Amino acid sequence: MVTNGTYRRLEWVAPAPSCNQTPEGNTVSFTRFGSIAVVAVAAALVLSSCASNEGTTTGSTGSPSALTGTLSGIGSSAQGTAETAWAAGFQGANSGVTVNYNPQGSGAGRTAFLGGQSDFAGSDAALKDTELATQSPKCAAGTKPIDLPVYISPIAIVFNIAGVTTLKLDAPTIAGIFSGKVTTWNDKQITAQNAGVTLPSAKINVVHRGDDSGTTQNFTDYLSANAPTVWTAAPAQTFPYKIGDAATGSSGVAAAVKSAKNSIAYLDNSAATGLASAQLKVGATYNTISAAGAADVVAKSPIAAGRAANDLAIAIDRKNTDANAWPNVLVSYLIVCQTYKDKATGTLVAAYAKYVASADGQAAAAKQASSAPLATDLAAKVAASIATIK
Repeated sequence: MVTNGTYRRLEWVAPAPSCNQTPEGNTVSFTRFGSIAVVAVAAALVLSSCASNEGTTTGSTGSPSALTGTLSGIGSSAQGTAETAWAAGFQGANSGVTVNYNPQGSGAGRTAFLGGQSDFAGSDAALKDTELATQSPKCAAGTKPIDLPVYISPIAIVFNIAGVTTLKLDAPTIAGIFSGKVTTWNDKQITAQNAGVTLPSAKINVVHRGDDSGTTQNFTDYLSANAPTVWTAAPAQTFPYKIGDAATGSSGVAAAVKSAKNSIAYLDNSAATGLASAQLKVGATYNTISAAGAADVVAKSPIAAGRAANDLAIAIDRKNTDANAWPNVLVSYLIVCQTYKDKATGTLVAAYAKYVASADGQAAAAKQASSAPLATDLAAKVAASIATIK
């Protein structure tokens, strides 16, 4: 227990995980703003490539792989489950390679990569112009990193309300809840959308990411686009309002919602297992969360303007109202050097990225993380960019 003036922090460090666990840093905690207590819920989870390299393995050509070495990645917690699947698949075909991934969060991943502490980053937000201008020690002098979209997932609006299993919400209501303007579950703005559902008069317990998060970036971008008069803060990786409970990482958010009655949060769908998810009003209908609906939005969104030729940052169309669309979506990237200072590292990164973006890699992620495989056209663009990595 750590005490600091007006609050207490309770921390629990779990035993080292087995290989089928998805980690997220050393301690996952959440902070309640406007309260004397800070409660920490967590598991010390460390993701490394404990995927087995047993037996005779072969490369993509069917002959034994000659690749050897270790790759280190840091970044998106939303990407964590997919990275576990990708490491297992890649190491299964390349017994001489080890892939380590630490899901500390998107911001931490980009900082580590640009500082030379990792070979690649996982990020739910593409590099900013200021970050692109930073010379990473991993990259050859005078070259820039590139963003490769490899993971598409809907962002769920999860809730924990006793006796309530279905909930419908539009963007202005979600914006009102997460900005502190809508504070009770029986608020008319919520009940008007949920005829026949008995909602309590209880206060809404808001849970949000407390760390620098690409999920937050995508969620706030969605609200900014669809409820600009309510959500007046600019899209950002840091949650802009001092409200509710601030949790670290996707698993911290999930744990906080599971433990707190009358709570609500935004969460990458891969971490929403065991939680109820709200339907989202898109156009005139309420859509159920789906990877296919998220993927369709991304497939119809353009590549961001002003990027380097092989940089594939996506300008997501948050106002897509097609049937079954889910515009509250995140695209997560592998951030890599276009040209690595160390040639051997470049060869390994290119091979790993090729597997991640392949049909097999995307299928493995979809199975383990319920993500959406890349659409054919986007997959082809990603493959072409990966082919230029040196």
